Amino acid sequence: MFVLTIDQAGSRSTTDRIPDLLDLLAPIPTALPWERSVGDEAQGALTRAGDVVDAVLLCLRSGGWYVGIGIGGVEEPFPRSPREARGSAFVAARRAVERAKKTGERAPLAVEAPDGGARAAAEAEGVLALLGRHVLGRSEAEWRILDLLRPGERGTQTAVARTLGISPQAVSKAAARAAWHEEHAVRPAAARLLAWADAGAT
Repeated sequence: MFVLTIDQAGSRSTTDRIPDLLDLLAPIPTALPWERSVGDEAQGALTRAGDVVDAVLLCLRSGGWYVGIGIGGVEEPFPRSPREARGSAFVAARRAVERAKKTGERAPLAVEAPDGGARAAAEAEGVLALLGRHVLGRSEAEWRILDLLRPGERGTQTAVARTLGISPQAVSKAAARAAWHEEHAVRPAAARLLAWADAGAT
């Protein structure tokens, strides 16, 4: 299982953003719901690796969050709240979020797993960090275009150009600058590595 511990950066000098984070992550399916765990921190437990990738990239896009991904077990029966839960995934998520605070110029995320899943976790972290670098570097103008694109759909760039009143070439250039196609090609690889780490950890 995957536990995400997400800590607000600079919380002492900014407003409380946890309610906004919980709204942002609400569409992501969970085994234990997204909740404020303590102070300026939120947690959730997820079963699907692809949902973890989605949640991480949403947090990075939003900005101002340290994201720790812990992989391991969660004691059953599951409680109603992650604040009442226990297990190695929660311990790993705590280590991960503390390490995410020390990533410097790199995307502020980390992945931790027990020994059996540690190698795949490290590789997943590397892939997510590369994806995160592209997400963090995108401008608002690029996001206006990218949010309308649909991976794998023919004619989507022409449709987006028509909607925004710009040329298809401008849409194509924005997608290329933002590495949008590469992101969607790599997301499944990141999810696969997380799933391998989970299999190794359990």
